[in-house]
Amino acid sequence: MDFALSPEAQAVFDMARDFGQAEIAPHAAIWEREGTIPKSLWPKLAALGFGGLYVPEDQGGSGLTRLEATLVFEALSQACPSVAAFLSIHNMCANMIARHGSEALRAKFLARALSMECFFSYCLTEPGSGSDAAALKTRAARRNDGFALTGSKAFISGGGYSDAYLVMCRTDDTGTAGISAVIVEDGTPGLSFGGLEDKMGWRSQPTRAVQFDDCHIPAENLLGEEGHGFRYAMAGLDGGRLNIAACSLGAAQAGLEKTLAYMQERHAFGQPIAQFQALQFRLADMEIDLQAARVFLRQAAWKLDTEAPDATKACAMAKKFVTETGSDVVDQCLQLHGGYGYLADYGIEKLVRDLRVHQILEGTNEIMRLIVARNMLAAR
Repeated sequence: MDFALSPEAQAVFDMARDFGQAEIAPHAAIWEREGTIPKSLWPKLAALGFGGLYVPEDQGGSGLTRLEATLVFEALSQACPSVAAFLSIHNMCANMIARHGSEALRAKFLARALSMECFFSYCLTEPGSGSDAAALKTRAARRNDGFALTGSKAFISGGGYSDAYLVMCRTDDTGTAGISAVIVEDGTPGLSFGGLEDKMGWRSQPTRAVQFDDCHIPAENLLGEEGHGFRYAMAGLDGGRLNIAACSLGAAQAGLEKTLAYMQERHAFGQPIAQFQALQFRLADMEIDLQAARVFLRQAAWKLDTEAPDATKACAMAKKFVTETGSDVVDQCLQLHGGYGYLADYGIEKLVRDLRVHQILEGTNEIMRLIVARNMLAAR
């Protein structure tokens, strides 16, 4: 059993970390205050192959394994988890187009997605359907030349910002078999957006409701086969859960490193606070928890890459464990900074706010527990 990263995988991590520290970290606080990420960032990431991380090489992508992709998100999140998570959403859409799109759809969108000239948002959640995604009501009524799309989506990262939206919608009333996926381009008549959401974290990602009022969707903008949208959506969730766990891991690691430096500089009672044994115990606990989370995440990614029978269960377990560990660690980091941790200048409170949502999206951690329990019972 080899736990070492291959030289190629280590190079991927190093490249992403170096880019993040040079191009993202110095600006992350400014982007958070402004509530947006400059679109000029995305072509720079695309030049590294980060616009299609696991899109096959023969389709123009980087063809990374899911393990290698988690390294990218872990490394970028050391600079800013909000930016890294936004990139994950785009990559999920690009991969769905590559895997399920017709030749015409790929010709229309894939190259622009890989270059990140066309930035994608993912639209599944609705005001009345969160964890119960199959209850979505957005409807695409068949027309001679395509579909008429009506409905609304909630909590959409990139709403009003992105160039295209991959939308899950109902083309039939037959449960999950009646759900399809279509691409809606920005500027489509009938497409509109709610006000900018005032969020606890991920504030650099503009988030809005996305509304469709009899939007005309050309037939060629249907992703894959009609009625297969829910299947496509669920197929992408295992990898998405690994990505968001990796974002928690990278951000928590950055928080721990900031805390180590702070504790060696901050003096109390005549010595650096890092010399107090009780605080050293807390540092050790955080290190142990992060190392355990890292091994757990990478094992789950390996299972997904090798198509292990329990890959979905492993991804759910990793998502639950790593996101909760990440939040616990950055909360401890804030505590160890004392009052300074509560100030924006030190960057710790931002990590606390950004990581909290990771326990909610890509399936809540309560749903992760259900997935694990059902797999356990089914195996008996």
